[in-house]
Amino acid sequence: MKFLLSSLAWPALLATSCAILALGFQRTEDMSVLGFAVKPELVFFNLSYLWIIGWLLLLERVLPYRTEWQRNDGQIPADLGHTLLNKGLVQFTIVQLMGLPFFQHREASWLASQPLLLQAGAGLLAAEFGLYWAHRLSHEWPLLWRFHAVHHSVRRLWLVNTGRFHFVDSNLSVLASVPFLLASGISFDAIILVSAITAYIGVLTHCNVDTRCGPLSYVFNTPNLHRWHHSMKLEEGNRNYGQNLMLWDQLFGTFFIRPVERLGVIGIPEKMPTSWLAQLWVPFVWRRYQREP
Repeated sequence: MKFLLSSLAWPALLATSCAILALGFQRTEDMSVLGFAVKPELVFFNLSYLWIIGWLLLLERVLPYRTEWQRNDGQIPADLGHTLLNKGLVQFTIVQLMGLPFFQHREASWLASQPLLLQAGAGLLAAEFGLYWAHRLSHEWPLLWRFHAVHHSVRRLWLVNTGRFHFVDSNLSVLASVPFLLASGISFDAIILVSAITAYIGVLTHCNVDTRCGPLSYVFNTPNLHRWHHSMKLEEGNRNYGQNLMLWDQLFGTFFIRPVERLGVIGIPEKMPTSWLAQLWVPFVWRRYQREP
C-alpha cells in the first residue's frame, strides 16, 4: 500500500488539481464571491490549490520522505514572510508586463485557437526556457547567488517553504520567463493554466512526501529530482534547473538523477541569518556578513 501511494501521489495530485481548474474553464459566467464578480477559473484555481495543499499536509504526516524534516526549524515565520511578499510583488510585475503595448495589443495567433492543453504545453516550453536560464545563472553568477541562497539555505524541504524566495530572485525569474510566455501567442486561459501548473508543481517538488515518480522524472520536475538540486554538494546541487519540465536540462547537460535514498545534507555552505528582515537585507551586504564571526 505504501509503495502504491508513493507511486500515485505525484501524478494523481497534479491531475486532480488540473481537473478542478478545468471545471472553472467550463463556466461562462462570472461567479459572485463576497459580493464581487470573479472569473470562475480564478475561483476554481484557488479551490484546486487548497485541494493540493490539504492532501500534501496529510501526506507529509503519514508518508514522509524524511521524518527529521517534520521537526520545526524555526523558519516558518520567515518562510511565510517571503511567500506573502513574493506573491504580491510577482503579481504586480506580471500585470505590468502584460500591460506593455507589445503584449497588450498582440494579434490573436494560430496557437490561441488550438485546444487548451496544446496551448499550455507550448506555453510551458516557452516560459521554461527563460526559467531555466534565470535559475542556472542564479547558481553560476555569484551576484545572483546572494539572492537565490535565501531559498537554498533551508535544511528541510516541505510545502511551507515552497515560496521562500528573496523577492529580487523571484522577480528576475518572472522577467526572464513571462515575456517568452506572452510572446508564444497562447490565449489568456492557457496563460492561467500554465501559471496554475507551475504553482502545483512548485509545492509538489518541495513537499516532504515519499514519492516514486519513475519515468515521469525524465519529463517533469519531480521531488525525486528537486531534492538533489538542494544538495550541499555542488556537483549534485548545480543540476536540475527546470521549474516544470526537464527538457532544457536534458538538452544543456544539467540533468541529474540518482536514487533519492542516497541524498545527503541539503542547504548552503555560507551563513544565513534566521530572521525574515535580515534575510531580505543580507544579499546586499553578503561579503561583509560572510566575514563576520
